[in-house]
Order: sequence, then C-alpha cells, then structure tokens
Amino acid sequence: MEFAELIKTPRVDGVVLHRPFMPTVEGTLCLTGHHLILSSRQDNTEELWLLHSNIDSIEKRFVGSLGSIIVKCKDLRVIQLDIPGMEECLNIASSIEALSTLDLVSLMYPFFYRPMFEVIEDGWNSFLPENAFKDLESMTDEWRLSEVNKDFSVCPSYPPLVAVPKDTDDDSLRKIANFRHSGRFPVLSYYHRKNGMVIMRAGQPLTGTNGRRCKEDEKLINATLRLGKRGYIIDTRTINVAQQAKARGGGFESEANYPQWRRIHKSIERYSVLQESLIKLVEACNDQSHSMDRWLSKLEASSWQSHVKEILTTACLAAQCIDREGASVLVHGTEGTDSTLQVTSLAQIILDPACRTIRGFQGLVEREWLQAGHPFQQRCAQSAYSNSKPRQEAPVFLLFLDCVWQILRQFPCSFEFNESFLVLLFEHAYASQFGTFLGNNAAERAKLSLPEKTVSLWSWVNRPQELERLTNPLYESNSLVIWPSVAPQSLLLWEGVFLRWNRSSKCLDEAYDEMVHIIEYNKELQNKVNSLRRQLAQLETEDPLLQSP
Repeated sequence: MEFAELIKTPRVDGVVLHRPFMPTVEGTLCLTGHHLILSSRQDNTEELWLLHSNIDSIEKRFVGSLGSIIVKCKDLRVIQLDIPGMEECLNIASSIEALSTLDLVSLMYPFFYRPMFEVIEDGWNSFLPENAFKDLESMTDEWRLSEVNKDFSVCPSYPPLVAVPKDTDDDSLRKIANFRHSGRFPVLSYYHRKNGMVIMRAGQPLTGTNGRRCKEDEKLINATLRLGKRGYIIDTRTINVAQQAKARGGGFESEANYPQWRRIHKSIERYSVLQESLIKLVEACNDQSHSMDRWLSKLEASSWQSHVKEILTTACLAAQCIDREGASVLVHGTEGTDSTLQVTSLAQIILDPACRTIRGFQGLVEREWLQAGHPFQQRCAQSAYSNSKPRQEAPVFLLFLDCVWQILRQFPCSFEFNESFLVLLFEHAYASQFGTFLGNNAAERAKLSLPEKTVSLWSWVNRPQELERLTNPLYESNSLVIWPSVAPQSLLLWEGVFLRWNRSSKCLDEAYDEMVHIIEYNKELQNKVNSLRRQLAQLETEDPLLQSP
C-alpha cells in the first residue's frame, strides 16, 4: 500500500494553529506518510511535527467556509487547526483518520526513521538477559539460564532466555508451562543481595474445577525456599475473581499442594476498568468550568488515585516479605503480563538502589516489561480521547510510571533520573520514532526484525546531552531500601502528565532553573571550602606555630 493513496490533500496554505499557552501560528500544513507538519514564515516560530500514530481522535467543526479540526493526541495534548475551505478541511480530516489508524506494524514510522544523531551505543544490545545473569552469578550459583524457550514455542510471551532454579531441567519446565496460563511458568524476577530471597513471576495455575496439580511446578517454587522458611504467593486478583477463574480452567495454588506457601489476594484492576478510569481523569483535568468541589469529586470518581494506591500497596507488601520477613515471593494474576509486572518492578524500585539510576531503570523496563511480555502494542493502541470501543487497551504502563513518580516525589534525592525521564517513557510507549515499544512480546519483535530494522530508544537516551537533560540534580546515591507512604495525603495527582497541557509551565521551569543554579553554586562554595582546608593543612605542616593546640 502506498501512503499517497491515503492523502487526499497533501498541502494547504493559510492554516492557523492554536496550541495551549502558545501564540497562534499561521502557515502551511503538509501531510506525509507519518507526520502532520505545520511550518510558518513567521519569525521565532517552531515547526509542528506530529506523528500520525500520536493522534487518538479528531473532531471537525465548520463555520461558513472555514473548517476547524480539533486534534486530540495520545500524549493528552489537544490542538486546533483552522483550515480555509470546506473541501480541504474534509480531505485533511479523512486523511489524518486513515493515516492514524494503520494496523500494519511494518508501516509504522520506526521502520522508516533514520537517526540524525550518531549512534554511540546500540540500545538493542544494552540489556541482554545473559549480561544481567552475569551479575546474578556473582551473587549465587542456585540459578541457571534456560534456553527452553529459544524458539518461543514453550511460551510465546517469554524471551528466549529465562532464569530458573538450577535443579529444574528443561523437560520439567515444559510440563510446568502446560500447567500455567499461556505457558508462563515461574521465572526469576529479582534476587535480593542482602538475604538471598527472590521474587518470581508467572501466569495463574490451570487447576480448574477438578483441582489439577503439577508436581514439577510444586518442586520448582519450593526450590526457592530456605530450610524451615515459608514463602508468599501474591495473587493480584480478589479471592472471588480467582475462584471464578477456576470455572474457566484457571485457578490458584491450593494450600494442600503448596503447604509452605501462604497465599495473599490483593485487588488490582485490569483492562476496561483502567481505561475508563483514565478517560474520566483526563476529562476532569480538561474541564475548566467546574468549582473546586465539583472538580475534586470528578477526580475522585475517576478512581485513578485508588488504582495507584492499590498497586503501590501490593508492591510494598512484596518488598516487605523479601526484606523484613526474609521470605521469597511468587507474584501472579491471570496472565501475568499486567498487574504482575507492576508489582514486581515497583518492588525492585523499593528494594534495589540500582533500579533508581537512569541505566538501572532502563534495564528494569527492558527486563520486567519488554522482555517479560507486556503487550505494549495492544495496551497503548488508544489513549484517553479515542472514540472507538476499547478492546485490550489499558494504561497499565502509565500507572506504573505514575507510581514511580509518587516514590520519586517522596524520595527526591534517591533517584538519578528526573520526572522528564518518566514523561518521555510515557510518550514513547504510545507513539515513537523508535522501535523499542513496538510489538507485544519478544517473539513478535524477533519476527519483525526490530533490532535490524529500527533504532532503540535507549540509543538516543544514553547520549551525553540527553542524559544531562534527564538527570536529577538532587541525586545522592542511597543504598537503603525506601518505603513509600500510601496514605491518601501522600499520593498526589501527577500534574506533569495530566495537567501538562492545561496550564503554563513557565513558573515551574523558572523554579527548576533556580534550584539547579543553587545546587551548582553550593558545589562551587563546597569546592572553595575544600581548597581552603587543604591550604590551611599545608600551612600548618610548614609552620608548627600555626598548629591548633
């Protein structure tokens, strides 16, 4: 298919662009296969380059012969284009609709994008499982890397290499895969250096109504327990939902078959409930007409903060089992690709200071989201403005980023990265020139040959000039476990995402610049103090009379 077939009017002059908190711009609108571009001859005006894949929905309005298109984006931005001529407006609108809803992944922009920067480090090779395993090997010899899934036949949503207990052979893994939802047998998620406890993740066991069991599964998860110790299974569904799953062939681990494990049910919502919550939240944030009481009640009605609280509470529980109880943990919900990953990755943020560095956090996203099979293509196909009925869309990853932001805000000196890094990941998960978030799992990415045909987001992020922009100036390495508060007064609305386009960031930008200036000045003074101390010490050694009594 040629993109030209979808573009009815490639160019219109005299188009006026309206953006929040920016002056209106008149210029020429051009449509290409992947971008909506508005350029102007006015001085000091930036060109607008908007990826079609970032467009969630559009609305058309007409006054006489003047048409307006309201473009609503997946990054929650809303812009307006005033287009002279009804026919041109209709043509532009239908072209945008066609170009922004292409289903074929291979037609997406990452396959056509050629970087304008020098690729110093190939991000596709930055976080390979075998490299992460070398770190584990330096701490313990109780685990091995299995190639049982090298052709993705055992579990389509797992990577080719997974860490499993050393004594569990590949034949056992195949049997366990038949006993777990979508073949997602228990694999290592995190090893706690301090006490050797682990977090594992999996899909639900397929016990069904007959109470089916799998001896190999029981043996595998028991292999992670220390002598005389119990473990915890954190099921991210309510007991009722887990019971209902039995009737559909799913289920949970019975205490009779897993006597050394205590099962805890925590309720984390999924799919349409989360998507509906995001839509209501964005609607509330965009509504400028309400009184304070009405606005707060709409905010509460969205239940977004409740979801944040549920996820953080469960992650804290997992971290507590590991660090304070000295017990290993297995986490699963139904599939093990959504709420499970929220819990395992946030628990690592709490427990492991390495995950709070820029590179460590990239590794966490790679390991616990991309390689662990979170279906980004499905979940991020629509954002808050889409008019089509949600299918499998849900802001699971955005909720995770919101939870990280909550912890970052409570521990502003413990993270090497700043809020901009989290916002950047949100934007690229929904629409990007990079191939990192394309596909739903490692098998799909291999089939699409993404490492050969597209550029990794990490290649761009890890350039010195970009790292400088994403670094937190307050960062001081903290080797301790950090325990976030989940009290209602401790959890705030993430304004940097949800109010970003609703108010000017001028004051915040000025405050940030002032903070950076103070930090730099403080370093300068500290260096002077150190220099004077050295000079004083030197003088004291040279002249004994100057030595203090």
